[in-house]
Amino acid sequence: MFVLHESQKLQILYESLEKSIPESLKVYGAVFNIKNKNPFNMEVLVDAWPDYQIVITRPQREEMKDDLDHYTNTYQIFTKAPDKLEEVLARPQVINWDQVFQIQGCQDSLKEAIRKISASKSVRVDYVKTILIMTEMPVEPNDDHVDVMEKGSFQNISLDPSHAGLVNEQWTFGKNDRSLKYIERCLQNFPGFGVLGPEGHLISWIVMEQSCEMRMGYTVPEYRKHGYMKKTSVHLMNYVIQKKVPCYFHVSEHKEEYNQALRDLKFKAASCGWHQWKCSPEKYC
Repeated sequence: MFVLHESQKLQILYESLEKSIPESLKVYGAVFNIKNKNPFNMEVLVDAWPDYQIVITRPQREEMKDDLDHYTNTYQIFTKAPDKLEEVLARPQVINWDQVFQIQGCQDSLKEAIRKISASKSVRVDYVKTILIMTEMPVEPNDDHVDVMEKGSFQNISLDPSHAGLVNEQWTFGKNDRSLKYIERCLQNFPGFGVLGPEGHLISWIVMEQSCEMRMGYTVPEYRKHGYMKKTSVHLMNYVIQKKVPCYFHVSEHKEEYNQALRDLKFKAASCGWHQWKCSPEKYC
């Protein structure tokens, strides 16, 4: 595996990954940000060029200073050759198995290699699979991408780092100091969208992260089933259409309001699913 640096090659890779959506979405979105200012200081690894079989995006080594910060220590993976993945992922120069880290991808075929390596290294794996929700890439306008926010006491806003504490309190994968720092960094570098209620408090929101995925979506319970997540998503869609940014989500089956809002905006569930493996060495368990 080697790092792909040249901007022209990154653009060629980006266009190639588009042909493998939805399975390539996590890497596709990460490459978009890497070739556009690279605010999270990430890099792209490929096993060969131009006929690659494996692509991994990850933070550069100097970013992964905290062995317990799995929010930063995150790898996005796409492969055309799952049978070659075990050998590649086992290499210490590719993944630091002495840290707590996450692997994210949209391929069920990643799991066997991760299972074998983690077992051999006595690394505990916490696996999550949810529904991957996507639209056509690149996103094009349709009749549903209009501002449907009623006038008066509710207002669309863009989030900033001052909202990180509230977002962190309600994020299923968060609620700790490291996740707070991660959310602050996301809101410093990527868009977040929300709705203010009649008393000026944030009642619904969503945040983009380093692979262009929209995450951390939440609506305050008393305001659910009134379409506020849809309004937040419309604000988001207007942004991604204007900026030509990839856009996708993952949702749990039980989050019905969120699922309905995305269906209303013509998003669809991808059969490949969204997958995350949190890997923790035995010394940190």
